[in-house]
Amino acid sequence: MRHPLLSRLARLPAFGRIFVMMLILVAVWLPFAIPIYAYVRDPDWVSIGSMLVLYAEFVAIVRLWGRWVHGEPRSLQRYGLVWNRANAIELVRNLALGWVLIAVVFSIETLAGWVTWSALPSNLGLIAIEGGVIAIAVASAEELVFRGWIWDELHRDYRSTIALPLSAIVFAALHYIRPLDLILATWPQFFGLVLLGLLLGWTKRIGRDRLGGSIGLHGGLVWAYYVVVVGELVQYDDATPEWLTGIGGNPLAGAIGLVMLTGVGVVLARQARR
Repeated sequence: MRHPLLSRLARLPAFGRIFVMMLILVAVWLPFAIPIYAYVRDPDWVSIGSMLVLYAEFVAIVRLWGRWVHGEPRSLQRYGLVWNRANAIELVRNLALGWVLIAVVFSIETLAGWVTWSALPSNLGLIAIEGGVIAIAVASAEELVFRGWIWDELHRDYRSTIALPLSAIVFAALHYIRPLDLILATWPQFFGLVLLGLLLGWTKRIGRDRLGGSIGLHGGLVWAYYVVVVGELVQYDDATPEWLTGIGGNPLAGAIGLVMLTGVGVVLARQARR
């Protein structure tokens, strides 16, 4: 049921609604985040704790947002977070696809002599389990935010061909809130994030607006890359330019990764149009 006061927010343009919602999120998050940053010493636990609070808060508030602003009683289902067999199949299938894509990138770099593989660590199984949990959690949260809520707000004002690229740009921009020197040092990654946002948007459209496929693809990419990096499985040749392999080894910030994303994007875009 719409709230008599908050329902007026539905008259704002899409980016106005998104901005107001973010202000609400920050206002509710800060009282919980400040003690975490003040008293927790481990930076990893600071990041994990503050993000858990933020995403738990988002899920709670976005349900009220859907009901009070848009009169939508089942907002999570509208965003594509539904529990059914089709969503589960798409999730598992695209988890595997994410692994395959990362494997292709590192296979090309290996054949070209740009990376060498290290011995498998004794705790590789633990790293894989840890990476899987983190990847699914991160992908579920980010897909609900970007391909769920933000996509829905944009789609209320724009047709799909406009809402999709706009959501991809917002996805990249919000990941790029960082110090200016770091932005300048890693600027190619912005285009990789936009491409990734487009891929995930097309994946959702292919799945008839279910989030299982985009969560799976996003999670598979994060999971496989996490295992390679945290497991220290590869070493880069110092003579290989970073613009090929990616700044800091990140495939989203290198030519090989961008070419791969573009190729996959062409296929997914065609499927989405059908």
